[in-house]
Amino acid sequence: MSYEERANAHPNLGDESDVEEEALVNDYREQVNFDDGMSELDRTTSLGGGSQTQDLQAQLAAAATPLEYQATLETKFASYDNYCSLFHYILNSDGPVELEVPSYYWAWDVIDEFIYQFESFCRYRNRVARSGSNEEEAQLLRENPNTWGCYSVLNVLYSLIQRSQINEQLAAIKRGEDPLAFAGEYGSRPLYKMLGYFSIIGLLRVHCLLGDFSLALKTLDDIEMNKKAMFARVMAAHFTTYYYVGFSYMMMRRYADAIRMFSHILVYVSRTKNFQKGGNSYDAIAKKNDQMYALIAICVALHPTRLDDTIHSALREKYGEQLNRLQHGGPEALPLFEELFRSACPKFISPTPPDFENPALNVDPVDHHTAIFMDEVKNTLYNPTIRSYLKLYTTMDLKKLAGFLEVEPEKLRSWLLINKQRSRQVRWVEGGLLEGEPVNANDLDYALENDLIHVSETKAGRRLVDWYLRNLARVY
Repeated sequence: MSYEERANAHPNLGDESDVEEEALVNDYREQVNFDDGMSELDRTTSLGGGSQTQDLQAQLAAAATPLEYQATLETKFASYDNYCSLFHYILNSDGPVELEVPSYYWAWDVIDEFIYQFESFCRYRNRVARSGSNEEEAQLLRENPNTWGCYSVLNVLYSLIQRSQINEQLAAIKRGEDPLAFAGEYGSRPLYKMLGYFSIIGLLRVHCLLGDFSLALKTLDDIEMNKKAMFARVMAAHFTTYYYVGFSYMMMRRYADAIRMFSHILVYVSRTKNFQKGGNSYDAIAKKNDQMYALIAICVALHPTRLDDTIHSALREKYGEQLNRLQHGGPEALPLFEELFRSACPKFISPTPPDFENPALNVDPVDHHTAIFMDEVKNTLYNPTIRSYLKLYTTMDLKKLAGFLEVEPEKLRSWLLINKQRSRQVRWVEGGLLEGEPVNANDLDYALENDLIHVSETKAGRRLVDWYLRNLARVY
């Protein structure tokens, strides 16, 4: 029985149902022994025969195979040429390419490896330009500015999406209509549909790497973030999607939404971890898992909130001491914020080739985005201390609070006004990922009347009776 048949056999159950989770776990169990799909593709294409089909199969096999870590510059150039040849053939042939594909796993591998090689090449090129130590390689890179160019990569992804009409198909599904009515000649073929679909996830990743976080989220307008989505059927794609969506939210100061995204996938990891071990992508998934715990620690420090018990326990186990230091704030927390951010953020890239003539002008994109993030953190350094004072009062004199904090009253006034504005966050309710409603993110609100601070609670206290009733079953 297919994934769709297993999931749709119980249409009245919610997204979090055991039936849908079991369907995904069965898919994940299948992927544990998956050998990148190319041996199965060999069997599929051998039935059809024909040198052209075998040629395409060989190119697909190469496109889904990771490049060696120590690959030479010439090898990276050759790999780019191979990708160009492959995608040109798929996109510009006379009519759709006739190729029966065995599964959606291989399509993710092709797009994932394509973007990984682009990302690693950009970082390598920037490193060579900044160091200036290898003149021979610098000259080769200088002479080939369009190799692994940002425009070329984006053009491929957008072209695959457009050719497959995948956005139109997904929009039709959301409206309850037949997607095949919008698929067209190309989009009805699994080859184009799968490559087009995972190109949307690829665009999310590329735009995030380039630092355009709102556009990254915009690309997923037609994809619903739930277990029925195609990306959820491939472990690596599932984690990649939630990681980049959560990170984009975090950089847009939508911490509640970032926590929601990270929590969803981290809870899911804890439920399916027995099926991940042994899989080809296990190491990458484990690394993303650790990165998301570091990011959720940052988000919780900047936006205190209650976490799922599973996440809270794992977070305390992994980052207990660091989390306490982050939550206490103050200047001593700054190095820890930066350390966690650098270890968990994407490896940002520049959209343009570096300046080989003036190495000093080339800024490391990771340093650039880290500096932007740290500027935001500096605005929240004294939040925990100020909240601890304001919780004790309903009204408080500005000068009195300034005395406690040992800062000038006018500096404190500016700080309070800035942070009151920052406490208003957009939180997703429904619709696209960029949509949402403004809410007060703090449990305390305040207003300034001349030198008098009026304080009020925005959240009701926790009802302990309900908590005891919910947890009685665990004790008795």
